[in-house]
Amino acid sequence: MSINPLMSEPVEDLASRLGAMTDDELFETMNELEKVSDRAEHDATEEALSRIALTESEIERRYPGRLLAPYRDWRQRQPLL
Repeated sequence: MSINPLMSEPVEDLASRLGAMTDDELFETMNELEKVSDRAEHDATEEALSRIALTESEIERRYPGRLLAPYRDWRQRQPLL
């Protein structure tokens, strides 16, 4: 099983990259992290959830007051998810 780069990179690197991502890249990152958390064992789940929280914060920063609605809308527009 290959290691997901979103989980293997230092959290500080992920945090700095999130701000530079396009909206699609940010939403793809959130989607991948959700998949990782669904498949992960207990220890990895906690790490995935902390990275999800970091990604959620970036989405909320970009869309104040909308919480995760932009991400949910994006997911609905993705035919292959």
